[in-house]
Amino acid sequence: MRPETRESDLTPHLALLGVQVLFGSLPVIGKVVLNVLPAVSLVGFRVGITALVLAVVQIARRRFWLQYREDYIKLAAISLFAVTFNQLLFIGGLSLTKASNTSLLAVTIPIFTLAISAILGTEKLRLIKVIGIVLAAVGVIYLIDPRNASFSSETTLGDVMIIANSLSYGVFVAVSKETITRNGAFRSMMWIFIFASTICVPLGIISLSNIDVTAVSTNIWLLVAYISVVATAGPYLLNAYALSKVNPSVVAVYIYLQPIIGFILAVIFLNEIVDLKFAVAAVLVFAGVWLTTKRKRSSLH
Repeated sequence: MRPETRESDLTPHLALLGVQVLFGSLPVIGKVVLNVLPAVSLVGFRVGITALVLAVVQIARRRFWLQYREDYIKLAAISLFAVTFNQLLFIGGLSLTKASNTSLLAVTIPIFTLAISAILGTEKLRLIKVIGIVLAAVGVIYLIDPRNASFSSETTLGDVMIIANSLSYGVFVAVSKETITRNGAFRSMMWIFIFASTICVPLGIISLSNIDVTAVSTNIWLLVAYISVVATAGPYLLNAYALSKVNPSVVAVYIYLQPIIGFILAVIFLNEIVDLKFAVAAVLVFAGVWLTTKRKRSSLH
């Protein structure tokens, strides 16, 4: 088999597109649930249900245990950044700031990822990648428009939590490639969520004691199930699979497609109109993603 066959494989890129579609549905649905459930309890449900689903599947596949003992420690550490800090900071920040602020601050994730990868030596800081990330970030900022965000004292804490969430996710993407590749995406994410659930589930139960659970409607519980399985387990697995195939900066830069996908879905389902502003932003974002994912010709020989 020629090396070009593997390098030209579109599967990880299709997986990353799926990640953005699934993650893109989270902010709106999450806001609906957060009107009823405390942020920490939603994190507990999200992490606990995902861990349970992944564990059941892996037990059925007879691929539960890891081959190397040291990987338990590594995945436990990775789980702090991938899930525990990430989820608590994101859901908590989402409840304290505006959705537009959250979308705008998400542009820092690929920047953190590329910087950390370069510092750790897991990825070279190539100029074309920097240009690609900057181009895509400009496209997202232009599309969302910073004037729609409100970085007032009322949202400051939430904004800081979202930035910390971006840093946490950037650390996860930058440092986990080797361990996930060695153990496989499914098994790695199962253990990451199992370790995270030992912290998030107890915190969620404590938080849940402050509300009347019997008063929560069936629709809200269905949305919690959707968030846990479709908007969490699915994209995390796809993300881990893609990370085992491509560089961390490639995984991170796809995040910039989320607002573009959101607008496209709004056009399809809400009959919104695509204007010149959207077209310009989409060109910038797609150009940035293409530059970041573009490989050096020498790597193919």
